[in-house]
Amino acid sequence: MQNTTIQKEWFSEGEQYATAINEMVEFGEKNGWENWNGEEPQDKRERLAAEIFELLKTANRNNETESFRACFPPAHSPIIPLMKDQSQSIEQMHYIADEKIVFVTGAHYEKRQAYLLDHDQITPLDESIHAIGKSKQGNVFAIARNQTISLYQNWDGELIHEFSTDKTIDSGITEIIPFNNGSKVLIVSSNGIYLVSQDDEKLIHPLNEDDDEDWSPDIDMENATLSNDNAYIVVGDQSYDHRILDSEGNTIGTIGPQSSYPHFCMFSKDDSQLITNSCHFYNGITIAINADQYDGADVEAYTESEDLIYINEEMRVYAGTATRDYYILGDAYGYIKAFDKNGNQIWRHFLGSTISGMVLSDDEETLWVGSCSGMLHKLRLGKGHRDTHTIGNGNHYEDFRLLIWQNEPQAWKW
Repeated sequence: MQNTTIQKEWFSEGEQYATAINEMVEFGEKNGWENWNGEEPQDKRERLAAEIFELLKTANRNNETESFRACFPPAHSPIIPLMKDQSQSIEQMHYIADEKIVFVTGAHYEKRQAYLLDHDQITPLDESIHAIGKSKQGNVFAIARNQTISLYQNWDGELIHEFSTDKTIDSGITEIIPFNNGSKVLIVSSNGIYLVSQDDEKLIHPLNEDDDEDWSPDIDMENATLSNDNAYIVVGDQSYDHRILDSEGNTIGTIGPQSSYPHFCMFSKDDSQLITNSCHFYNGITIAINADQYDGADVEAYTESEDLIYINEEMRVYAGTATRDYYILGDAYGYIKAFDKNGNQIWRHFLGSTISGMVLSDDEETLWVGSCSGMLHKLRLGKGHRDTHTIGNGNHYEDFRLLIWQNEPQAWKW
């Protein structure tokens, strides 16, 4: 395999492309993009992609993926044509334990499939599952089937509660987050954002404040989160500012967008900071406020303020997670980037396609990232680059990526 012409072309051209991209990005970040006068590097290996994919499938069948990867380091852009009518988003990713995660494929408006990934072994779960969530603390898992949400203590653990819901099911569940004690769940959907318990299904966003008879709770770019201690809820969507709520769903603060549309929100791991992202096309702005500002927050839209911390002014954020020391955010362009609480970029790492999901191991050493291209990446943070084809300066080692495509008979490991 090592001596074939296609292997030499794939390897040498990929290495040259990655080197050129890394040099260009480093120059732009240090000197300003307005000072870059060179041409943007082009990865021209698309002509090799179909044959490479067949070789990859053969390597999977023969259990030779390690040697295959050494000869053919993975890349994103050359195989874009193969993704047509095949790709699907990988979402709702949650860590279980011991190199094991759970996730779903497909957007909320599509037919979904849930999977368990144990090391590199992937197992389909019950087809009736259409959403999975996990509490911020306490290992409470939520599984949505039909019009029932079941809460379990630990994965495959004891059933804590079951809730019935009928207001979010029509459009599917974008995200579901159980409370740490299993008493209720936060449900995010394009039919509105709800706080659901055994006794109530309360719409908390948007609100029909004018009692308009023709009003509808339907929203786009719906997003919400819980603080890790569950003291605060944050909600937002394309048409309404981010609002900070107490644990019962009462508004205590508002955060206006600094770009066009509220798109993402997340607390730091210790709840000392809240970040919100707003977007415009493929770009966006992420700001932060500190915990002493949550109660009574009144951040005016499109207005610079000393009360704000600017985390990033480029990314449209689709997914993120937080370590003890920094945030990891995934954007529309296929990058994941790490920022500290003052907005200093720590590292960047390119994967390709819009990032649709992310989960971090409890020891913060392993990161799984899903994308809308149907790729699931497993990264060892800070372990060092695995090859000379890595785009980014994050010093991360990719154990493997899985190609989980709609019309393929299995997930192909690369």
